Amino acid sequence: MLRRVTDWLNYHHLHYFWVVATEGGITAASRKLRIAPSTLSAQIQQLEEASGNQLFHRGGRRLVLTEVGRLTKEYADEIFDLGQELFDVLQGRSSQRYTQRLNVGLTNGIPKLVAVRLLEPVLHTTPAQHLVCKEDRLDVLMAELAIHHLDVIIADTPVSRDGGVRLFNHELGKSSVTFFAMPELADALRPGFPQSLNDAPTLLPYPGSNLRRLLGDWFLEHRLRPRVLGELDDSGLMKELGATGLATFPVASVVADTVIRQYGAQPVGEIDGVHERFYVVSTERKLRHPGVVALVDAAREDIF
Repeated sequence: MLRRVTDWLNYHHLHYFWVVATEGGITAASRKLRIAPSTLSAQIQQLEEASGNQLFHRGGRRLVLTEVGRLTKEYADEIFDLGQELFDVLQGRSSQRYTQRLNVGLTNGIPKLVAVRLLEPVLHTTPAQHLVCKEDRLDVLMAELAIHHLDVIIADTPVSRDGGVRLFNHELGKSSVTFFAMPELADALRPGFPQSLNDAPTLLPYPGSNLRRLLGDWFLEHRLRPRVLGELDDSGLMKELGATGLATFPVASVVADTVIRQYGAQPVGEIDGVHERFYVVSTERKLRHPGVVALVDAAREDIF
């Protein structure tokens, strides 16, 4: 059935909105587009009226995207990227176009080095993949997965049904956890581990993360009370601070070689009975996207 003309999306209006959102304001966008600010404002207002949603609200002197505005911009990014790609192909400037786009959500608890290991096989997939990654809280990513704005989520904990959406957990594997430190501190803490962690300067994941919960239970079981110098949501920042030599820090053992090579840190000791588990979460029981299949196969056969 043909749609009514009034249901069609005006791509000129969408493009004006996209430039304003990208440039951060009407004035900058009007200079880029070479049209009057008043005309640009009117075009965006027509898009808002047609969609029935406010796309911006004012934040001081800047226009700030609403939740709907952010979602609209993400779709517009894809639309205009594909449009430019098509134009390049038609003009003979591109011999190979991306045949598939893989949108991956990463939960905040996924260590960056683990994410790199998991995602690298996607870039070697044939046909070539256009990989798009977004890091956020699990609940935010699940909402985007439910509306198919994400293909999969990589998480460090399994998820359950999200409202009326049935989700499937595909376990990638598990990794033990090792405490690392720079050589001088590692040499001092290694004898008598894990009791040597008592009152030892330590960096830990932010409270509420899955790894922090596992470590908290392990500390209680072994009656350990490390001296916590910092609690960090970013695993990369934790390693950078650990590389100053001031504290020990936990790392997924699966990337131990990379931590030694990149940061010069040394293992203090591996934790007994504590494992980080990693999952691909999807709306499909059987994974079909070639990029996702490559990721899962490499994780299960090579990484873990």
